[in-house]
Amino acid sequence: MDKPSTEVVRFAPQQKRRAEFEPIDRAGHAVIALLQKAADIAEENIERAMTVAHRLGLELRTAEDRIRELEGEVERLESRATRAEQWLGTIKKEIEDTLIAPMEASRSKQQVV
Repeated sequence: MDKPSTEVVRFAPQQKRRAEFEPIDRAGHAVIALLQKAADIAEENIERAMTVAHRLGLELRTAEDRIRELEGEVERLESRATRAEQWLGTIKKEIEDTLIAPMEASRSKQQVV
């Protein structure tokens, strides 16, 4: 009969423990990397949104200024149109008083005679 071997095989518990946790560590690092990537993308999106918001704010102010200018122009043109209508009324009355009324009076006199 053979004698049992007295040789002891040593296991490296530290290495075994590391091997057990290695997939967890990789997964943890992968999750952290994904979170960092998501944070970077979110930051880029925020920067892009802020840039767009700033540009749109400037465009809005420019549009508001232009609207005020146009409103002023409309008021000015309405005032001119009102004055022109008043002048047309004055000119019409003057024509009627100085040209048409004397002509009609002249015709009436000629028909009576």
